[in-house]
Amino acid sequence: MSSIITRKDGDGNDQKLPRKRAAASDSGGGGGGGVVEAPKKSRFDVKDSNGSEKHEDATSAASLSSQQIKLMMAHAQREIEERKRALSNLRDKDPLLASVPQIGMPVALAAQALAKKPTPEDAEKARKIAELQAQIRAKLTGNLASLMQPTAVAAAAAAAAQAQERPKPLILDEEGRTVDKSGRTINIPTVTPTLKANIRAKKREVFQRQTGGVGERSDPATSAQDEAIKYFDDRIAQKPTVRNKRTLRFHEPGKFQQLAERMRMKSQLERLQNEISQIARKTGISSATKLALIAPKQDMPDDVPAMEWWDSVILTQDMETVDEASGKISIRQTAISNLIEHPTQMKPPSKYIKWDFESEIKNPFSSLDEPLKPVYLPVFLTKKERKKLRRQNRREAWKEEQEKIRLGLVAPPEPKLRISNLMRVLGSEAVQDPTKMEQHVREQMAKRQKAHEDANNARKLTSEQKSEKKQRKLREDTSCGVHVSVYRIRDLQDNQSKKFKVETNAKQLQMTGSVVLFRDCCVVVVEGGPKQQKKYRRLMLHRIKWEEDLAKGNDGQDVPNSCVLVWEGTSQRRHFGEIKFKIFPMEKMAREFFQKHQVEHYWDLAYSGAVLEASSDQQ
Repeated sequence: MSSIITRKDGDGNDQKLPRKRAAASDSGGGGGGGVVEAPKKSRFDVKDSNGSEKHEDATSAASLSSQQIKLMMAHAQREIEERKRALSNLRDKDPLLASVPQIGMPVALAAQALAKKPTPEDAEKARKIAELQAQIRAKLTGNLASLMQPTAVAAAAAAAAQAQERPKPLILDEEGRTVDKSGRTINIPTVTPTLKANIRAKKREVFQRQTGGVGERSDPATSAQDEAIKYFDDRIAQKPTVRNKRTLRFHEPGKFQQLAERMRMKSQLERLQNEISQIARKTGISSATKLALIAPKQDMPDDVPAMEWWDSVILTQDMETVDEASGKISIRQTAISNLIEHPTQMKPPSKYIKWDFESEIKNPFSSLDEPLKPVYLPVFLTKKERKKLRRQNRREAWKEEQEKIRLGLVAPPEPKLRISNLMRVLGSEAVQDPTKMEQHVREQMAKRQKAHEDANNARKLTSEQKSEKKQRKLREDTSCGVHVSVYRIRDLQDNQSKKFKVETNAKQLQMTGSVVLFRDCCVVVVEGGPKQQKKYRRLMLHRIKWEEDLAKGNDGQDVPNSCVLVWEGTSQRRHFGEIKFKIFPMEKMAREFFQKHQVEHYWDLAYSGAVLEASSDQQ
């Protein structure tokens, strides 16, 4: 392209010399013909910056001579040599140009190869050519370093080509300026048109954009597609919209054989375990071992005192002091008499509990002098006595109402009319106008009915009052003691309906406790008042049908499920909060849970009973 431009420039510079020579030859010839006039200048000719004029190609080609053609060829050869030297320098620097043939390639094609954007195929070709050249060079010279260097150069070229394929990232600073990776500001040049034709085209485009494209009628779909293509970058790789087909994945050979072998080994191991457990049950080793594993309560002191407190009252000093005369333990005779000593009477604990702030120990047995409310024994009357008491109360109220009427404080009530006593009460009035009297009686009856319904509605409780009444009836006072019940269930882990009944009824009765789920021994502990315990005991022992479900025994056979009341009694305080389920895989962990709440004897009782029950079932 540059050689062509240079040739045009050369033609413009050397244009005057051929014209003068042609004019001289024409004028000197004389006999050849008339004088040839120079072509007229056209007003459409454009002047270059150097001041030279450009004519049409046909006119300039006709006026060229042999000397001009020689000069043009020499000038073109010189430009070609310069371009070859420039290309050789670029080949030394860029390995991508090493694949370009050096002989017989025109300058225009070389310029196009330089301006052409490298593609992945070109980069791959360049890499393969570089590797082949490196292998040939290594075989000729026998040097390993010369083999590594071209390969590295090819890899760098491939990386550069791949980097050039993708658009460079746009990095902005806090002020919105474009910066490079090092943080320096980059000045992006703005390309503005300089030719008048381009300026007019730019103005025309802006004008059409402002006027909304009235002059051009384009399809909306085409305009939308052009708008989408405007912001599309073909250098960014996109994922295909078509979903890839799923390929067949075959199982590895021998997979199902391994699974079958594993299942056979598992069944054989279970059979051996059942045989061992049956032999241990026949000999009684398993039950004895489980009973031995139940740890005794550690909080109870094992040592027995040398002298009890009741013996210290009558002994002179201690148990080791012996009377010299009789040779027995010395006793104070004055402390023994024929009188009966009664224990000191203590008042029952009230709802108030004192706190000892010095030792910060709660003493539940200390109480105030008097309880919160006076306690009265309820009086139960027979049915006959209740009727008599009601009759007396109603007669007193009737006498009081008659006294008010007699004094004129209250108007006397209207006669209580009904359809049955209409003729007897009204008499002649009913005979004269029976329809009117019947209407009057019916209005009075409706009035009495409405008054009765209004009184019932006034006494009716609201929904909040009903719920509060129900809660008040369920709530019990446990300040003086808490009633506790311990139940043992054979299997409760896989039965969701039974678990729901056990938990929901305990919450509805406002009871506290815990449910411990263990293999062959599920323990339910509930705390509350006596009425609550009565309702819950009926639920656990009668309402829930435990025999409907089957549980796995120690020998692997199905046995009916069961629920047993292990223990019930009273405690000073509550040891658990809201009832919750706890699952423990080991017996030691379950006992530690109860020991944490200071009631490990609940677990000892329940688990020992489960062990004995299992041994009795086997026999």
